Amino acid sequence: MIPVLIVVGVILLLPFVWAIVIYNRLVAARLHRSNAWSDVDVQLKRRYDLVPRLVETVKGYAAHERDLLVAVVELRNRAESNHQAPSHQSADEQALGRELHHLVARCESYPELKADERFRDLQEELVLTEDRIAAARRFFNANVRELNQLCVSFPTSLIARIGGFEPEGYFESDPDAENVPEVRGS
Repeated sequence: MIPVLIVVGVILLLPFVWAIVIYNRLVAARLHRSNAWSDVDVQLKRRYDLVPRLVETVKGYAAHERDLLVAVVELRNRAESNHQAPSHQSADEQALGRELHHLVARCESYPELKADERFRDLQEELVLTEDRIAAARRFFNANVRELNQLCVSFPTSLIARIGGFEPEGYFESDPDAENVPEVRGS
């Protein structure tokens, strides 16, 4: 009689234990996603810090590119102040990336600017930062994909729904921004 009670008890406890394991997987996936977003955020802040320095350097050589410089600064400020979900931040980041790409491309027509060591250093730092943003974005999106998979796959979706877990949006990149500007010497 006691072995039967033990078997029945184990059978009754299995769903409860399973639910705890799944819930913990969901919590871990959400924490990984949050950690990955922190990595993206650090790289975006690095970009935000670079933009004013780059703009100031270009101003001295390319004063008639004022509209482009103003647009870059405005987009930088808008992107920096956007603290919505990553999927909503994507649009501002894509616009900033495009304008930075245009700015660096336009600077190629200023030989004295290309020869400026400070500009070259900033340009190289910007290219490295864009690469880091792309890597952090890929890592973040992989973590979002894992969390979303758990939220929509049966039977984990049952626990996700009960636990209040929702699929999240990706941090999209601009397909044109994948072509980072080339750093050329003078």
